[in-house]
Amino acid sequence: MALNLTYNNKNIHDKTDPDIQQLYTELMIVGGIFWSLTYVLIIRQGFHDRTYGMPLAALCANISWEGIFAFIYPHTAPQLYINYLWFSLDTIIVFQFLKFGKKEFSNFSPGQFYIIFIFALIMALCSILVVTYEFHDRQGAYAAFGQNLMMSVLFLWMFFSRNNLRGQSIYIATFKMLGTGISSLAFYLYQPISQGSYLMPFFYLTIFICDAAYTLMVYRRSSEQVKVKVQ
Repeated sequence: MALNLTYNNKNIHDKTDPDIQQLYTELMIVGGIFWSLTYVLIIRQGFHDRTYGMPLAALCANISWEGIFAFIYPHTAPQLYINYLWFSLDTIIVFQFLKFGKKEFSNFSPGQFYIIFIFALIMALCSILVVTYEFHDRQGAYAAFGQNLMMSVLFLWMFFSRNNLRGQSIYIATFKMLGTGISSLAFYLYQPISQGSYLMPFFYLTIFICDAAYTLMVYRRSSEQVKVKVQ
């Protein structure tokens, strides 16, 4: 997950703008903290379970977004430094995917597995660049929330396809939901990009619904596992 902390006050003329910018920045920082914790927990759980904790397409989209807005169209500080941090954390998750992911793609040879990863990464990078150019969005907001909706759906898919909690935990699910939810609230309340838009509120709402459903299912599965261990 990556979003620009920079407040865009274009077309807003209000004497409270500095206060609004402060509120927006504070919300985005909190959301960013939750997402940073999510990354750290995914990495921790991945090494513990010897698997990867982020679906392939979501991982490729994430690291592509962070690479684009850290190195190609760098954001201003402090978001730039956050992009560097998230890009670094995602490289560890990429390492986990390449190291442990082959067993999840058992129908493919090692060569085919690596080709799939490279193809997915190139497609994600190109897709984010095209969205950025199409919407003239150097903040990367459309791409960020679009890929977050994809990610939320893919986490649900990962839950059902694995039929267990390998690479997953209730803390990952909760922090992921809070990180995107708080960032969505900040954008909805304070970013002009949300005004008069049907697409952005659609992203905010559907992401939250998917994240809440995923968190609930992980919680129930975790509770079932605890009961089994107690018995």
